[in-house]
Amino acid sequence: MGTRAIELVLAGVLLFGLTVAGSALVAPDRSTVAIDDGSERATLVGSQGGGPGWHEHGSAYLLNGTDVEWREDSADSYFDVQRLSDGRVLAGFMDSGYEECGPYESPCAHTGIRLIDPDADGGAEVVEEYSFPVRSQSNSEIHDAEPLPDGGFAMTDMDHERIMIVEDGEVTWTWNASQLYDEPEDPTRTDWLHINDIDRIGEDRFLVSVRNANQLVIVERTDDGGSEIVEIINGDESNSSDDSCTGNGQLRDTDGDGDVRCGDPSVLDHQHNPQWLGDGAVLVADSDNDRVVELHRTDDGDWEIAWVVRSVDGQSLHWPRDADRLESGHTLITDTLNKRVVEINENGTAVWTYPTDRIPYEADRVPREFQGSERDLPLATSDGVNLDDGTGDTGVPVLSTLVVGVRAAAPWAPVWFGETQVGLTLVSLALALAGGATAVRARLGR
Repeated sequence: MGTRAIELVLAGVLLFGLTVAGSALVAPDRSTVAIDDGSERATLVGSQGGGPGWHEHGSAYLLNGTDVEWREDSADSYFDVQRLSDGRVLAGFMDSGYEECGPYESPCAHTGIRLIDPDADGGAEVVEEYSFPVRSQSNSEIHDAEPLPDGGFAMTDMDHERIMIVEDGEVTWTWNASQLYDEPEDPTRTDWLHINDIDRIGEDRFLVSVRNANQLVIVERTDDGGSEIVEIINGDESNSSDDSCTGNGQLRDTDGDGDVRCGDPSVLDHQHNPQWLGDGAVLVADSDNDRVVELHRTDDGDWEIAWVVRSVDGQSLHWPRDADRLESGHTLITDTLNKRVVEINENGTAVWTYPTDRIPYEADRVPREFQGSERDLPLATSDGVNLDDGTGDTGVPVLSTLVVGVRAAAPWAPVWFGETQVGLTLVSLALALAGGATAVRARLGR
């Protein structure tokens, strides 16, 4: 191997070594944090897991402080989790290997909800399931379900992009998103809307997260069994760009009017798990903006950002997918790609942190005695915790996608291995390959 080839290979190896060593030295602390303030912190976590397609090693588990009290891991992925009044846990899930597949080939994947019954010995058992077959595991999941006062469950359905009420195993009411958005020819073949959350916020009234449209929609079930759109949070403005909503097979103009319903990505961008804090206020994990925001309704009916958090303890949020305001005024954040669940106080300081082994989807704080649905929760103070300095990093699209892939396929990879590290690793690899190519050319030229 010639001198030039050796220099290139060594430069690549050296750059990679310096990247790993330097990044590890300045990496954020991954230890658990549990400030002794007298609070009992029982926290349910729904873990999507990881691996190819993000559908391996999923689990639902309960943390008692920072200790795992029980875990149920029989599904490929779990999503939203919440404790019911009888002590059981309701969880959205996806799992493969089913023989009952309807129109699809067997074996197939099912999605739906499970009821999990923890026992006193640290175990947990799935005691009830409602599920149905889907074409593939790719973005066809039921991510969220909500128990209803008179029985039954309201839930999202990403496979058919709808919300529905299921009672005694039967669908008794639906709202199809095609009533509001342009629907493709076969919605089960593309992830066009990605409806990922539903909250009951009043009598027959539901808050729905339409992720790919950057919008929250309030839908009401009418007395005649129909539906009505009450309000759209982050509505589509005339002459606004739809670019954030139309890439990668998302929304499309199927009715030919030259427009799709796409909310302003500077307000919400592919959000998850909004929490209704009371009339006129909602807390949202603003995922693609790597932040948590609290939106307030203005006097003229618009919605504006009243409070925002981009980082906790010096570490920027990375694709958060859940944020819950607690009765104490604290906020519980599921920081997905940083693989942590963190509780911050009113000043933005972490009072509790739990680093997760796998990719968390959602976390829910559990009172020791069930207190029912949380409504009219504390709002951010008028001068609030505003950690947004206006310089948020929107990321490099290709590198951001590669980082997501690393998190999923290699859960053992350190969370500090982000865009910078991926970019420098690619440069290192290019130098090493260039050295190898130089050596081959030199050998062939002899």
